Amino acid sequence: MKEQLIRFLDDNHIEYKLDEPMKAHTTFKIGGAADVYIVVNSLKELKGVIAQLKECGVPYMILGKGSNLLVSDEGIEGAVVELSGDFKEISVEGYTITSGAGVTLSKLCTVALEHGLSGLEFAYGIPGSVGGAVYMNAGAYGGETKDVIKEVVFLDENGEVTTYSNEQAQFSYRHSVFKENNGIILFSKYKLLKADQAAIKEKMDDFMNRRITKQPLEFPSAGSVFKRPEGAFAGTLIEQCGLKGRTVGGAQVSEKHAGFIINVGGATCDDVMNLVKIIQDTVKTETGYTLERELIRTGR
Repeated sequence: MKEQLIRFLDDNHIEYKLDEPMKAHTTFKIGGAADVYIVVNSLKELKGVIAQLKECGVPYMILGKGSNLLVSDEGIEGAVVELSGDFKEISVEGYTITSGAGVTLSKLCTVALEHGLSGLEFAYGIPGSVGGAVYMNAGAYGGETKDVIKEVVFLDENGEVTTYSNEQAQFSYRHSVFKENNGIILFSKYKLLKADQAAIKEKMDDFMNRRITKQPLEFPSAGSVFKRPEGAFAGTLIEQCGLKGRTVGGAQVSEKHAGFIINVGGATCDDVMNLVKIIQDTVKTETGYTLERELIRTGR
């Protein structure tokens, strides 16, 4: 089956690598090799690759910027598909920005600023892609993706291009319908507001400065490890339990922000997962709160 897939990729001149280390594609810098790593540059290529993967019975996952992902040390069975080329394009029409799923959030925010469009400031500095942000309903500093999304264009399970409105996308805290329906997010339309460029930039700079000051950006991490429990903050609970600096192998609860687990050098997936369990167990025992992982673990 794998031979058939490779033949298809070669025949169609689609970029791919075999046994590609996933630590090169995640912000945590952790993860074994993916059997096949495929880069698609157009909708035609994507449709062809997905159809071929299904025909060959090869499991696959779509990768954004790998900023909320913990990949197994044993790697990923099957294929990882990265959206590039056309999926990294942005267009602006009036107060609407249409962005490909492969665009970084920082680039999206910068384009909005250049056009004097407000609403995306909260996303500046979130180290993810547009597709990942929609998938997770990413948010920060009181803003969420759902607040500015007009519609989402995706490839459904039948290989058809489908458009969902904001309502149909069923956004909630760190959740969208795309977590259940196996749709591949292609493009997103954002409805923004006209505003003074200087005011937009001031907001963006303020949020970025808060990140730099409060978050351990100097170490590889996957951002906030846990979802915010109702009535509390994960980082505060972890700090209250005296877990700042707690280390398992190369994984450590950040001294700067207890909501982050950082890779201080050579951390493995198992190191991180063992530390996650220690945190969850300790916080549950000492505070009664159950911490749910926001971090997505994937792979073998």
